[in-house]
Formats: sequence, C-alpha cells, structure tokens
Amino acid sequence: MQRFNFPVVQPDPALEELRRELQAFLKEEREAGNFRPEPECWMASADPEFSRKMGKRGWIGLTWSSKYGGQDKSALERYIVTEETLRSGAPVGAHWIADRQHAPMLLKHGTEKQKLDILPRIAAGECYFAIGLSEPGAGSDLANVKTKAEKVADGWKINGQKIWSSGAQICHYMVALLRTSPADGRNRHVGLSQIMIDLSLPGVTIKPIVDLSGDAHFNEVYLEDVIVPDDCLLGEEGSGWKQVTGELAMERSGPERFLSSYITLETALWQLSGKMGSDSHARLGKLIASLRTLKGMSWGIANLLKQGVSPDTEAALVKDLGNRLENDLTQQVRAMLNDLPPEDWSPDMRRIMNMGVLRSPPNTLRGGTTEVMRGITARQLGLR
Repeated sequence: MQRFNFPVVQPDPALEELRRELQAFLKEEREAGNFRPEPECWMASADPEFSRKMGKRGWIGLTWSSKYGGQDKSALERYIVTEETLRSGAPVGAHWIADRQHAPMLLKHGTEKQKLDILPRIAAGECYFAIGLSEPGAGSDLANVKTKAEKVADGWKINGQKIWSSGAQICHYMVALLRTSPADGRNRHVGLSQIMIDLSLPGVTIKPIVDLSGDAHFNEVYLEDVIVPDDCLLGEEGSGWKQVTGELAMERSGPERFLSSYITLETALWQLSGKMGSDSHARLGKLIASLRTLKGMSWGIANLLKQGVSPDTEAALVKDLGNRLENDLTQQVRAMLNDLPPEDWSPDMRRIMNMGVLRSPPNTLRGGTTEVMRGITARQLGLR
C-alpha cells in the first residue's frame, strides 16, 4: 500500500498579488455587463472575446515557455487563475480544455512546427480544443473505443464517432483516442494512440446535443474517411493509453472539481445576508470546511505538478470527493434558501440556482465515473 501525497503549500505574497489583479479584472468585467456568472462555467459558458481578453493579460498558458507564447510561470500561479475564474463563474469554456490538457500534450509530443503555430494561438485565447475520448458504448469503459485510424500513404484515415465533446462546435482541433492496431488478446490497452484532428477537415461532422437546460455545449463528432498528416500522431503509436491516463490526472485534480458550483453558494449568501436560521448556519459551516479541505488537497496536487510528479491517484480522490461536494452544495443551498420567500429571490439567484440544479448531475460522470475513481483509490490502498 502506498500513501497519498498532498504536500502543504506555504503562502506566497507574489501569488496573492496575482489573485488581487485577477479579482479586480473579473469584478470590472462583471460590473460592465460583459458576462453573467454561471455555475459549470468551464464546461457550459464559452465567450471567445472573454478568452481573448484573458490571453492579452497573459493568463492562458502561464506555465509554458515564452518561446511558445507562454509566461514561464509555475503550476501554482496557473492554479490561482483557475480558482478565481471558477469562483466568479466567468465564461472560460472556450480556451479551458486547450489550456488545461492539450497544450501540455503538444509541448511533450508535438512537432516544433506545431508548437510554434498552435501554442501561441492558444495562449492568445484564439485556438480551442475538444476532447475526443468517449464514444457510444465506450464511456467509462474507455479502452473499448471503436473509432479507428488506418495508416495510409499520406497520413492516417480516421473513421468512427466521438460523443460528449464539450465545445466542439467552436473548437479548431480535437485530440482523439483511436485504435491504430488490434488489441493484444484481452489487453485492450494495447494498440491505442492519440491523434490530433483539425475539425475543419472534410469528413468531420459536428452535431449538437441539447441538454435539459436548452444548452448545446455537448456534441457528437462523426469522422468519415478523415485524412490527417503523419505528424498529427501525438507520442508513439500504441502509447495512447499511457498518455491518456497522464492527461486525466490534469483533468481530475483541478479546482473545477469542487468550485464549479461555488457561484451558486456565493449568490445565495448575498441573498440571505442577515436572514439565515441556525440550520442554514450549520449547513454553511460544513460546506466551508469541505471547500477548505479540498482546496488544500488540490493545491497540494498543483505543487506536485510543479515538481514534475504525476499524481494520478491523488487526482482521482480529489475528483471523487469534489464531485460529491458539488452535488451536495447545490442541495444544501436549496435548503438554505428556504429561509427566504421565493418572491424575494433576485433574477440572478433564480437563474443561477436553476442552472446549478440542471448541470450538477454530470459531475459524477465526466472525467471518469465515481465508481472508476473509487477503484483507483482502492488500488492505492491495496484493497484490490
């Protein structure tokens, strides 16, 4: 059995200065009416103009080399940006996936030409990526993907379908997990590769999936005889499974796993100022304790990433605990709002609460189901 590792990060005045700068920018943008705060803003709220503003201030691609448009900053500084934009419910969905996981992948596996072309555009808030993992029949059973990439003279020919691709309708590229050779018997992890697909290529069809709130940020992506060049293979052929598990550590460990609904709580507290009963105070105390604990754990993972460590299991634990908190937070806020007659709810409160209720159920699915996360944690504890 191995121990979990969540190192404590000491306060840094430079980080707090960055936080104040971000808070001032976000306050100014919100008060100017340039965005309306929303829960799940990194998934369902995309505004290319807002992303460009973030890019101009150097807040996308903080950890990359300046050679590729980055800022040569640490994972902790990037964490501050992530945390504050989530807390404010800002419309960061356009650039989020590219910044979080696909740019680091390009830095590691892309060609120099790709890095010099694509990374500066991502850092400027002008180039967006979609995730190409899930398929019908292969969600949490990710090794069961059926979409194939066949080697041809001028590159790779791709056929199949991806689903739940958030933001694909505005994205320029997708990084897809594809089968490039047969599985080795029962070992389905063999023969999988990651390939970058230009979504403007012939044969790519993107169809929106409308959810219960009327939003259509999810998509189906159909790939029919799509030809991509050889250099769009990221990493080595057949190493896709190993690469994906490393990518998922970045996807699962960030504050988006427990702060996506924070704007719901903040808005409710403004509404309930001076009107909360004892039960609501108790609910609030439990929520604050959970938020502070998860922040410490996630902050520790950011420090591990800064040190070059890949904290796969710690990330799974944060995602599991964070997802449970997200869903509980929405329900606890609903209960706290019983202290306020419905006719006294502001339009913002009603809108944000409705969105929070509708958007919270997928928390325990995307990035790996709760059952998968607990399986990873159990393995770390030596229980399986």
